[in-house]
Formats: sequence, C-alpha cells, structure tokens
Amino acid sequence: MLGVLGLEDTQEAAYRVLVSVGAADVPDLARRLALGEQDTERALRRLEQHGLAAQSSARPGRWVAAPPGVALGALLTQQRHELDRAELAAALLAEEYRAAAAEPAVHDLVEVVTGAGAVARRFLQLQLGASDEVCALVTDRPVAVTGMENDAEEQATGRGVRYRVVVERSVLDLPTGITELTAALGRDEQVRVVDRVPTKLVVADRSLALVPLTAHSSEPAALVVHASGLLELLSGLFEAVWQDALRLGASGVTEHGPDGPDGTDLEILSLLLAGLTDASVAKQLDLGLRTVQRRVKRLMELTGVTTRLQLGWHAYERGWVARKH
Repeated sequence: MLGVLGLEDTQEAAYRVLVSVGAADVPDLARRLALGEQDTERALRRLEQHGLAAQSSARPGRWVAAPPGVALGALLTQQRHELDRAELAAALLAEEYRAAAAEPAVHDLVEVVTGAGAVARRFLQLQLGASDEVCALVTDRPVAVTGMENDAEEQATGRGVRYRVVVERSVLDLPTGITELTAALGRDEQVRVVDRVPTKLVVADRSLALVPLTAHSSEPAALVVHASGLLELLSGLFEAVWQDALRLGASGVTEHGPDGPDGTDLEILSLLLAGLTDASVAKQLDLGLRTVQRRVKRLMELTGVTTRLQLGWHAYERGWVARKH
C-alpha cells in the first residue's frame, strides 16, 4: 500500500510492526517479520532514510517508529510535489509534440516497430493510453500479442474504456478460447465473431492503430499508424467487419419462464449460432456430446420447430440471444 511512497514490502512490514509495538530491537523485529537480521537491519536503515524510523536514544539498540501522521504526511507532500512537476513536464512535452506535429511529414504518420517485445509493449501502451474506446480484430494466430486476455484490459476497462472486439470463429476452438471469451464478457467487453477477419488490428480512440506486418523473417513487426487518412481507412475496416459479425454472449436475454432455456442452453445456442459444431460446443463447455444434442432437441421441441435454422431464428425473436446493436 505504501509502495507509491518508495517503500518495498519488507520496509512497509517493518514500519507497521514498529508502529504496533512501539519499539523493538533487530532480533525481535526479525523474528516478527520472519526475516534474517541483516535484511531486517537493511529495512530499518531504509526507513531511517525516509524519516520513518530512528534508533531510540533512551534505549540503545532499539528502534522506534516516527509518528505516521507526521512522517507519512511529509512523504505524501513530497510525492504530490514530484507528481505535480512530472505532470507539468508531461504537459510541456505534449505541447512541444503537438507544435512539432502540426504539419507532420508523411514518414511521421507511420512508425515501424520490430521485435516481439517491442510490439507487445506498443500494444500495452495503446490500451493504457486509451481514454474512450479500444477496437480490435483478433485471429487465432497470436505472435507477439495474445488474444483478448491481458492485464492492460483489466486496467483500461476499470477506467471506463469501452472494448469492441471481433474474433475469428477458429479462436473459439483454441484450448483457451472460451476461457478468454468468458473473461472478456465478464469485463463487459462487446465481442462478436466472423468466419475470418482480414487482418489483426487494434485501434485506440480512433487516433492510433497497431497493425502487424507480414514478413518472411521470423521476427515480428508491426506498423503504428497515427491520425491520417490511413488511420481512417483502418477504422472504417473495423466498423465494416463489426457490422457483419455475430454478437456473442447472452447479455441480451429476456425473461423466460421455468420451462425456458437455462444458462447452459443459452451458451450452447450462442456457440452454435457462431458456427461451432456439436462436438466443439461439447468440448468448450465440458459437456457430453449427447447432452448437447439432447438440449438442442429440447429447445426445438420447446419452440415447435423442426430445423436448427428455425431454432436460431426463434432464439433471436424470443430474445434468448443478443441481437446486434
């Protein structure tokens, strides 16, 4: 919790113990922290540098904690001051960048990023820098970046950033496909599926895009596209694919009676409408093949239809699966 003030976990733990016991010598503190005495001594010296602890003048060999209200308050004030300075520096750099980019040269509109690590970092930066929306086209062939699941998405959605993702149908057949899909839907991301996407693509706030380069070399590479006609073209490509894709998830389910479909039925319907076979659905949901077929048959009887095509139409009409919107 106090890491933002520059304290490591061991140092914070030592300070908390000193606050709770009032004073302690190194052996006693080491025992309470389950640390070696050298590590404990090192943590205390670091606390002393921060003004959070000091050796007792009345009781040599013992350490006492500085009052939290005073000591931590001073550190917080210093941290706020440093953040203010950093914010000012960032604002000045941004203004300098805008001034320099007022009439950008053509070669400044696109940058080439080479190497799996560099591509992954740029992908992370795009998401962490987004303030409104991230749009993505996902294939089943990740190279430098995985599909829908990463910590940056957790942070971005936590800040209110909206995600719209279109995945290839084959992504759902991957061993982690349904797990990643469930996690994405759990973050309130909007996910749709198509047979194939034209290219991998990420667009952040319609101001920056990342698109992979197809190369014969084994080293991954990608283009980072800044605001330009090319970026508008990539954004338009995403929107076109999005409009033709089938929405996944059962968030659009309406109320249905006790004889209506349950949650498993809705998952089966959603996956079948996405184009998966009975066997693939059974595998992804960890069900028996005959269980899937029996549930589908029951839904057909419930709706009074004789074909699965009719079942899909009725599922939309009854609100069992979400429509596009």
